Amino acid sequence: MGLQEKTGQERIRSILRAAVKNRSLSHAYIMSGPRGSGKRDMALWLAQAVYCERFQEEPCGECAECRKVLHGNHPDFLWTKPDGASVKIEQIRDLQKEFSYRSAQARKKIYVIEQADRMTVQAANSLLKFLEEPSADVLALLLTENGQALLPTIQSRSQWLSFVPENPETMASALIAEGIPASLARTAVRLAAGLPAARELAQAEWFAEARTTMVQLAKETLTRYPAALLTVQQKLVKGELAERLDTVLDLWLLFLRDMIQLQCGRREQLVFADQVDWMADKAFSRGAHDWVRAMEQVTDVQKRIRYHANSQLAVEKLILDMQGG
Repeated sequence: MGLQEKTGQERIRSILRAAVKNRSLSHAYIMSGPRGSGKRDMALWLAQAVYCERFQEEPCGECAECRKVLHGNHPDFLWTKPDGASVKIEQIRDLQKEFSYRSAQARKKIYVIEQADRMTVQAANSLLKFLEEPSADVLALLLTENGQALLPTIQSRSQWLSFVPENPETMASALIAEGIPASLARTAVRLAAGLPAARELAQAEWFAEARTTMVQLAKETLTRYPAALLTVQQKLVKGELAERLDTVLDLWLLFLRDMIQLQCGRREQLVFADQVDWMADKAFSRGAHDWVRAMEQVTDVQKRIRYHANSQLAVEKLILDMQGG
């Protein structure tokens, strides 16, 4: 699968495609948007488009230049990630030193800073000096989930590209067309901001297990309380899903939301459409306000676990609270 098929965000890709063809690329772009919205793939796509030996509407993905970009060994394309908790001034200085040398083939040099909002103050100020003296031969790509966290002076010297969450129905249709089971596709697109992240999630073995386990737990919570406690212990505390508990709880929120959708007669919007027969029987056993309260309880458990509460006790209490309706 080529990068042109993975990136999504067609509006942004059209803007960058035109800039490459017209040789009018800005010297710096802030690629800002939620995690999973395709920023990383777009940065790779743009680098391929700039260097591709046969670029027309899309990089070919097959020439030596495209392959070097994809494999991370292109001499004029550098990628910087946080070193620990932050991007440090030494990393920015290394970039500046590397880019002080001209390319042997007089090509544009491109550098990517991933999670650019995590630059230290010193690193950000050092980068600012780099941006204040832009060179036609250098292109900066700053990837971040929160562009507003960057220095205002960096923001003002860069062109913004805002990555927005893609339409879930459009993403689901694309994944189903690729052969991904509809049940997994419709669930993954509700937890991901873009097609690349949704695809990765839907194809992960643990995700299918997490979905199955959550459905089992949600049903047992409403009908077989002791069995629910056993499922928590065996699959969520001691099992392989222990590190995926937050995702399981996200799935539970979607399940509860479906209960409300059923009460409102919106079956076409169900995420767990494969469970509709069982859910339709239970959806009206409680009022909509009860399902809303259950969602609030799940959200509260997520917050407490993130603040290091005992996960087993937190989930067991959640199950007990839900017994009361």
